[in-house]
Amino acid sequence: MTERRGLILKAEKFLSSARLLVESGDFDSAVSRAYYAAFYIAEVLLDARGFSFSSHKSVISAYGQEFSKKGLLDSRFHRLLITAFEKRQQADYLVNTGLDREEVEALLSETEAFIQAAKKWLIKEKFL
Repeated sequence: MTERRGLILKAEKFLSSARLLVESGDFDSAVSRAYYAAFYIAEVLLDARGFSFSSHKSVISAYGQEFSKKGLLDSRFHRLLITAFEKRQQADYLVNTGLDREEVEALLSETEAFIQAAKKWLIKEKFL
């Protein structure tokens, strides 16, 4: 299995885990898993374009430059990465995050859309 396929599978697994966490009422952990699912997909996409970065902020920024600004994928996915990163920071580091089910389910739904759009683009461009 290639590194790209492995990261896609991991992203899908993390999204599935996030759904289970939402059902158990653990919104903080669900947000963290959803963020990492989106982050892995961004890494796969950037790798396909020949880029690799060592920090989360660099990945998010480069994704915006390479995919959002160039119109390769919907710009809403760049906003998803930014929002998910911020919510993950809240979830991981604050005691009272204020995250609720509706907000977290919306994040998961958008993450799923990102995964599907990325896979479609990767296949169309023959990277998968």
